[in-house]
Amino acid sequence: MSVNGFEGLTGRYGAILIDPPWRFANRTGKMAPEHKRLHRYPTMSFEEIAALPVVELAKAKSHLYMWCPNALLLEALQIMKGWGFAYKTNIVWYKVRKDGGPDGRGVGFYFRNVTELLLFGTRGKLRTLRPGRRQVNIILSRKQEHSWKPNETYEIIEACSPGPYVELFARQRRTGWEWWGDQAETYEDNRPLIPMYNGHVAKQNGKTPEMLFQELGS
Repeated sequence: MSVNGFEGLTGRYGAILIDPPWRFANRTGKMAPEHKRLHRYPTMSFEEIAALPVVELAKAKSHLYMWCPNALLLEALQIMKGWGFAYKTNIVWYKVRKDGGPDGRGVGFYFRNVTELLLFGTRGKLRTLRPGRRQVNIILSRKQEHSWKPNETYEIIEACSPGPYVELFARQRRTGWEWWGDQAETYEDNRPLIPMYNGHVAKQNGKTPEMLFQELGS
């Protein structure tokens, strides 16, 4: 029997990844998901997202990873709490160009955004697995198609959190995961692969993370 609201999902999961279809105040801007010419996907109000039965998918001790635009941090934290998870920390996705510099194509009312947040919360007392205690909380990678998230997200979750694993509002399918979302595509066939840094690798293009940040600041 499916969990109410999540057709096809029947289990309890140790790690839940969700990328809610956030609705922004400006729904006509070029980067808005509902842009009339670039209509990408339908969005949901904060109330609709908060009403999702995410907690019904979670084990008594489990982890939640939730993508959140910087401008909607307060709302995302409130929703996470309402789902029964305690916010602990976050992982920052720093979007870079091919040459490693900041990708200035992002938008924002006050500042031009080159980052996005992956909020991390727990249900019950459950630490990250041993690799998580060495995992840095930043992903340096290039931005791809609208709303696609970095490949490393899956690798980090698999290394740091116990399964089973499920992704909600998935855009792709990942081996070893269950997923829910009408835009899920076959991961291996449709996702372009770009070399990226995920914090586990000591060097990227022969350079340490410290060297990369020094270059960005020079």
